[in-house]
Amino acid sequence: MLKFFKSLFGKDNQELVRAFENGAVIVDVRTAAEFSQGHIPGSKNIPLNELKLKSDLIRKWNKPVITVCRSGNRSGIAKGILKATGIDAYNGGAWTNLKTSQ
Repeated sequence: MLKFFKSLFGKDNQELVRAFENGAVIVDVRTAAEFSQGHIPGSKNIPLNELKLKSDLIRKWNKPVITVCRSGNRSGIAKGILKATGIDAYNGGAWTNLKTSQ
């Protein structure tokens, strides 16, 4: 399984690999309409504008979170929001980069 995640994120991003070793959840912060047009299987869709309101729910998962979006901008903002609420979060960037690495 670890070999799969290393191929998914590449050798240069060991932070994301370690997050997956610790059971990370991928949170796609695009809108529901964007998410419905394609997403990483198993990812959870929580649009950026709802993220802060759902941080208590996310914290209850007790797992690291990898945020993704269309280009990496919103996922970077999402990482900051989650970290500010005490959640172990990482910016996975564009969801298509992770998808095409599978």
